[in-house]
Amino acid sequence: MQQCDVENLQNFGNKVKELRLNSNKSLNEFVLAKGYLTTATWSRIENGLYDFKFSTLLRVAKMLETTPSELLNIIELNLNFSDE
Repeated sequence: MQQCDVENLQNFGNKVKELRLNSNKSLNEFVLAKGYLTTATWSRIENGLYDFKFSTLLRVAKMLETTPSELLNIIELNLNFSDE
């Protein structure tokens, strides 16, 4: 995986965690209340360890009560891809 991909996943995960913490719920409480994903998957997303599919992005946005576009607009993406 390219470095910019790792950075993007980490930035996304940090923002997702921040938004979840705003709900004042633990990871388990949040995921059990919202459904759609497992706690293991949510944890991997928050920690930037999961290069997820588009359908997962949709579920994350729904769980955070936002849209995918709003979610992506609030994170800083690194678009400096190389040909490696």
